[in-house]
Amino acid sequence: MTVLIGGIVVLAAVLGGYVLSHGEIAALWQPFELLIIGGAALGAFITANPTKVTIATFKQLPGLLFGKKYTKSFYLELLSLLYQVFNVIRREGLIAIERHIEDPDESELFSRFPMITNNKPALNFMCDYLRLMVIGDMTSYELENLMDVELETREHEILAPSHAVAKVADALPGFGIVAAVLGIVITMQSLGGPPEVIGIHVAAALVGTFLGILLAYGFVAPLSNVMEHIAVEESKFFECMKVCILATVNGMPPQVAVEFGRKTLYSDVRPDFYELEECVKGLR
Repeated sequence: MTVLIGGIVVLAAVLGGYVLSHGEIAALWQPFELLIIGGAALGAFITANPTKVTIATFKQLPGLLFGKKYTKSFYLELLSLLYQVFNVIRREGLIAIERHIEDPDESELFSRFPMITNNKPALNFMCDYLRLMVIGDMTSYELENLMDVELETREHEILAPSHAVAKVADALPGFGIVAAVLGIVITMQSLGGPPEVIGIHVAAALVGTFLGILLAYGFVAPLSNVMEHIAVEESKFFECMKVCILATVNGMPPQVAVEFGRKTLYSDVRPDFYELEECVKGLR
């Protein structure tokens, strides 16, 4: 929603100032300039990036219009699920969670937490490391190193779309100049004609430069920043799971283990101690 609001503010400020300065809105409507700039930017984007990054970018863009995915209620559900899993380990031993992690979609324990079970990357991460706890004789240090390698790889992967969009933003002013130069070429062809026709062509060429700069700094660069923030929030979500699991491996009781994870969260989504305690008590 903030993406829409921000875009509206940008347009209102730019077009409002233009109109108040006695500019004609119709003069800014140059669809062929948009075709040159947008088409060139899209082609360069496709050329510059692997197919998986291109697909990931277009999949991510619609989600920018909605609110946060990793909210306080989402983290409460994550920490509650981890508490339940750690409780089973503490009471019945590691082998008791094997039936839950081998088929989490059919597990009565996991089914109580639909927001987590519907997030397949998070569910796979959790189950993979719980499985290693069951079948592997790994120290917490070895497990942490393995987690760090996976999380670093994942962070590079989820940041790739935002970096790709940022490069498009950097290129858009240049494509605006391309459109402007083509407009000047058309203007040169019109020399000797009516002055009003020459004026129209010059205006269209200048609009190309304007559109390239406006799209770059008013829309595409901010979208890149939003995508980067979303990737950072996702990385924090996985870091929370990592800290909780390592605390359990180090022998911490379930309540303390999830408290370790709670402490890693950003303040705007971090439940306080009593909120988490009440949520966990309600599941007992």
